Amino acid sequence: MLSATALRKLIEAADARVTLVKGPPTLGDAINEWRPNSPEWKGLSDSTKRTWGSALNQIESKWGATPLTIWSDPRMVSKVVAWRDARAETPRSADFGVSVLRALLKFARLRGKVSINVAEGIPQLYRNGSRADIIWTDDDLKKFEAASIALNMEHLHDGVRLAALTGLRRADIVSLTWGDVRQETISKRAAKASRGRRRTATIPRLPALDALLNELKLKHRAEGVNTVLVNSFGKPWSVDGFGGSFGRVRDHAGIAHVYADTGQVRPKHFHDLRGTFCTKLILAGASDREAAEMMAWSPDQVSSIRRCYVDQTQVIMAIGERMQNSV
Repeated sequence: MLSATALRKLIEAADARVTLVKGPPTLGDAINEWRPNSPEWKGLSDSTKRTWGSALNQIESKWGATPLTIWSDPRMVSKVVAWRDARAETPRSADFGVSVLRALLKFARLRGKVSINVAEGIPQLYRNGSRADIIWTDDDLKKFEAASIALNMEHLHDGVRLAALTGLRRADIVSLTWGDVRQETISKRAAKASRGRRRTATIPRLPALDALLNELKLKHRAEGVNTVLVNSFGKPWSVDGFGGSFGRVRDHAGIAHVYADTGQVRPKHFHDLRGTFCTKLILAGASDREAAEMMAWSPDQVSSIRRCYVDQTQVIMAIGERMQNSV
């Protein structure tokens, strides 16, 4: 039988042996330190944590066992580029993986774990990264409405119409409450931070928006529910629940954008409804700068929307009116 003193020394010796066996810090150790308790990780939205977490799992699977010391070697840049290129068939996913690795190495550099960020300055593969000039047309909206009826998901169409008339992002649409609706505007604090700040969107109530809000007030809703949008049970949508249902209806309707330079066909995003709202601001008389301020875009982006969709439409309408008057 061991005495209490002998047993304690045996435990101390075992602990010391474990400490000696443990190797140098790895990239996996940095990942475990970054999530879930670092201030940077806690500052991310829940949806961002989910998408970044998935990318981090891929990074940990690929490089988690590598010592952190090698990430201070500039030659690792070529390794990261090779990893990106190996996933070139899904360019946006490849670029996103590099972006998350860059954020991880930034965290590690600020803690003195690496001396450089080898994922910094790596160009993107995805060439159509800016979607500011992609919008949902009236034809797209009609197709979506028909598909939502066919799939018995009419409540989803309410969210699409509301996004086209407010320009709000998905997370802000589903969390919009009647308390955010003012007499002449909608004022909504963004669910997602942009450049470290949560901006408040102030949206003018156009006549079409007023009509939709009056319609949405009549929707059946469960007791105590104060969100503007509700699902078929009268309850608030979750961000993921709305997003998954939206994708099914959009794909059923075949709503997609064809890139003029490559002929590539890609499904239109919910986020592209912001461009539709931009056209409504322009048609209501907003200047490029005024629309840009409300959209948090650059005036050049708004100008591109105006050239592609508003000016062209107005020219065609004017030609049509002249032809009718000449008959």
